[in-house]
Amino acid sequence: MEKGTIFKFHNDLDTDQIIASQYLLLPNLDEMKGHAFESLDPDFSKKVKPGDFVVGGENFGCGSSREQAPGVLKALGVQAVIAKSFARIFFRNAINIGLPAIVCKDLPDNVATGDTMELHMSDGTAVANGKTYTCTKLPEYMQGILNQGGLIASLNKEEK
Repeated sequence: MEKGTIFKFHNDLDTDQIIASQYLLLPNLDEMKGHAFESLDPDFSKKVKPGDFVVGGENFGCGSSREQAPGVLKALGVQAVIAKSFARIFFRNAINIGLPAIVCKDLPDNVATGDTMELHMSDGTAVANGKTYTCTKLPEYMQGILNQGGLIASLNKEEK
């Protein structure tokens, strides 16, 4: 994977903080993505670039089960979300749509917004600020789902 800039957020980050419920009325993710993290960083969608990372603390993506939360991050080109832990439904939704959600216990405490990071999912490591962190290495079948763009894309390939 390529190097990307980190955008760091707090513990217990709620899906409403990723994409507020009023924007779910917009017709698609392309129209919603400009409102990602709007209550925490109104310029996030203008600053984030394809290949960047979102880093969070404990219980990232708690709250509503909305699939649009990981969807807007993927639509913005976020390479992966790295956190100390994830709310189960956010983790499942992220993998299902093809957005890597990686548990890395020590990294969030040692990085800040604006730092750069490189993620090596196949090795289960991340490198930031000259230090290598051990992350959860996803099982091969989950890697396959991500590599094929998500669960539906993966299942569609199996049918062919």
